[in-house]
Amino acid sequence: MKPFKFKQFTINQDRCAMKIGTDGVLLGAWTSLENEPRTMLDIGAGTGVISLMLAQRSTAENIEAVEIEEDAFEQCVENFEASPWADRLFCYHASFDEFVAEMEDPCDLIVSNPPFYSEIVSSGDSSRDAARQNLSLPFEELLKGVARLLDDNGVFATIMPYKDEDRFLKLAAEFSLFPRRMTRVKGSSSTAVKRSLMEFGFKQTTPKIDELIIEIGRHEYTKEYIDLTKEFYLKM
Repeated sequence: MKPFKFKQFTINQDRCAMKIGTDGVLLGAWTSLENEPRTMLDIGAGTGVISLMLAQRSTAENIEAVEIEEDAFEQCVENFEASPWADRLFCYHASFDEFVAEMEDPCDLIVSNPPFYSEIVSSGDSSRDAARQNLSLPFEELLKGVARLLDDNGVFATIMPYKDEDRFLKLAAEFSLFPRRMTRVKGSSSTAVKRSLMEFGFKQTTPKIDELIIEIGRHEYTKEYIDLTKEFYLKM
């Protein structure tokens, strides 16, 4: 499989179950850096694309990632080391609960593009199936760890299927994590909402809610989507 080339870095993904997709790129581009986070954590890093996007967008001194699957972990490290920001990026090979147990310092920003297929699906590729199914990282475990690791004024950003939005919001509230910003994503103006981008903090506020449409027609992108991703995609 050919490497995926972005404007400022390249992703090798031949050993990763989950390849580069719109979800990860959306999250990496959409996540707010308004609070100028100095420490960041990417949970379930996969290829490392979200961490690399955040490194390109920020001056954060320390961007850490955690990945449980061995091949993906090794490829993430390889992608980090080949990037212009190798000195600021570090990946741990561990499960999230192991990582949480070891970590002492709080994070200013936590991001996760979590596995979110709660039903059992089989593609014939067991590592891909594990990467897609939230059995390996249930929402409860994700939120419990985030609540423990996030700084009091920190931000947690994630993306998930729109059908899971309500359930995730209710669960997050149980850990005193409240939505600050939400963007509902549609493939085109005529299709249903497919994804929810969500940003949380510990303070209860009225969230800013908007919508993002990706395409006007086949391979013809909306201005909003181009503006969001043009610093990354070669052809934007």
